Amino acid sequence: MTSVTDTSASSTSLADRAYEALRHRLIMLDIAPGDVINEAALSAELGVGRTPIREALKRLEGAHLVVSFPRRGTFASNVDITDLAAITEMREALEPIAARRAARNIGPELREEFTTTIAELSSLEAGMDARLLIERDLEVHRLIYGAVDNLHLQETLVRLDDLATRIWCLVLPKIPDLLGHIREHIALLEGILAGDEDAVGRVAGEHVREFEATVRMALA
Repeated sequence: MTSVTDTSASSTSLADRAYEALRHRLIMLDIAPGDVINEAALSAELGVGRTPIREALKRLEGAHLVVSFPRRGTFASNVDITDLAAITEMREALEPIAARRAARNIGPELREEFTTTIAELSSLEAGMDARLLIERDLEVHRLIYGAVDNLHLQETLVRLDDLATRIWCLVLPKIPDLLGHIREHIALLEGILAGDEDAVGRVAGEHVREFEATVRMALA
């Protein structure tokens, strides 16, 4: 017999699965800014009911990835380049904190993950698909955030990184050296492995500022 708790857990799991799938599509612009969100189509495509889809959309609205209008429906939020300065201001303050905390918290399991990631970044080659590089960028940031012992900081960083990635994807065709930008993470990860909190704080801040400068250059 299925208990109320089991049913609730199952519903939450489905909503989480829908959230992660939709979130990735939105930040990678697979669902283009301004596109209508078709609940019925997504329900059929993801193999979940309408309720988990609606729960996921509520969370996505809170993350500023979708916007809902009474009697009109739900849409993918627009990518507003004017938000870049505000996002950078927040990330410039918080990314160094995350990097320093990661350097402080590095343990055997995380050390292995960081070492593997450094090797993978070092093996990236010119001419690789830009989408794959962007996804590697996301994975590196999530790895660092996962080493932070502050859930509120993690959640804030993920939300800001999602919004920054949407801007990144918007200007992607005009980025001259995407591979170089991704490889910049190697020094950051190596510093975290070494436990050098001061160095990784500086590198993280520089990386955020370089991101903004690259985007603005692409828009010029």
